[in-house]
Amino acid sequence: MKNFKYIINGNIYNVEINSIEGTMADVEVNGTPYKVQIDRPTKTQVVTVKRPAQAAVAPVSKPVQAASAGALRSPLPGIILDINVKVGDAVKKGQKVLVLEAMKMENAINADRDGEIKDIKVNKGESVLEGAELLVIG
Repeated sequence: MKNFKYIINGNIYNVEINSIEGTMADVEVNGTPYKVQIDRPTKTQVVTVKRPAQAAVAPVSKPVQAASAGALRSPLPGIILDINVKVGDAVKKGQKVLVLEAMKMENAINADRDGEIKDIKVNKGESVLEGAELLVIG
């Protein structure tokens, strides 16, 4: 399953490819399922990637920028279902700040420290990758 985010004529499309068999693909665009015919069959290729145990490189969902101090990052890729705080709210360590859907399960994302919400970097319904900045606690 792969997720993509496209912006076409100013409209955001979250595309999830569920499966591909030959020239037919099952996809969801903004939650609506479609069967799509591909112009030519996909090539089947198996790639094995080995990562050193300590070398964790996390992709980001936004253009590369300097990391924000106090940023709370996504622990896994998914879709933002709900944001439970707003800029200026005081939060305590362990308080639920947003809900992330990953692998068809809802995951509560909790504040990792006491502080105040300085910035919210995501929107409800947005797809994020592992390591993406979600919000900033100052």
